[in-house]
Amino acid sequence: MCALVVTGTGLTGCSEDPDAGTNGVGKLSAEQIQSKTRAAAESAGALRLSGNVVTSGRTYGLDMRLNSGGGTGSVTAEGTTFQLLRIGKELYLKAGADFWTQADGKGDDSDAADKLDGKYVKVPSGDPAYRKFSGFTDKDVLLDGLLTLHGSLETDGHHEQAGTRTIRITGDKGDGGTLDVSLEGQPYPLRLARAGGAGTLTFSAWGRNFSLTEPKKDETVDYGKQLPAS
Repeated sequence: MCALVVTGTGLTGCSEDPDAGTNGVGKLSAEQIQSKTRAAAESAGALRLSGNVVTSGRTYGLDMRLNSGGGTGSVTAEGTTFQLLRIGKELYLKAGADFWTQADGKGDDSDAADKLDGKYVKVPSGDPAYRKFSGFTDKDVLLDGLLTLHGSLETDGHHEQAGTRTIRITGDKGDGGTLDVSLEGQPYPLRLARAGGAGTLTFSAWGRNFSLTEPKKDETVDYGKQLPAS
């Protein structure tokens, strides 16, 4: 039941507080909300991240689970999907033969592509692909780069994301990105629309840890010092 408000002239009807029963961050300034949501995200042991990111003119679809030890999940780029798995410093890439044929750039090395088809290929740490893809499996790197709104910050009302009440903050009235922050429990970021149309991401499963398992030897291929350019 909503409460009746008593004024000098008597009862004026029902008043609803959108922050009633929340974690209280909806009453803070946009700068304070951003600070608290970054702190909550950094302290969480694990999360799931999904959506798309535009970088260097290329769009990547991501569905990753991340924790302090690494990450695992799928990446889609230019219609091709591949799997990433990082445990500590070891990074593996798993893809179909079509991916490796395209990466080779020759289109005729079917024997090599078939050998790599469906296998976890260990990515050498000095290979350009290591730097390119390992960031997608690194919780701290991803969040540090993503959870930043550009320009002057403002709050943009109360919203809802996947059934959870949120407070939205914006950079430059949305041109610098928008971020929905949970009003329930910890003030975790739940949805990010990046500035300049550079992708939209949702965050979930905060704090739900998971195990990362090293691939079996018969599932793994060591390609050598450098992978085909992709």
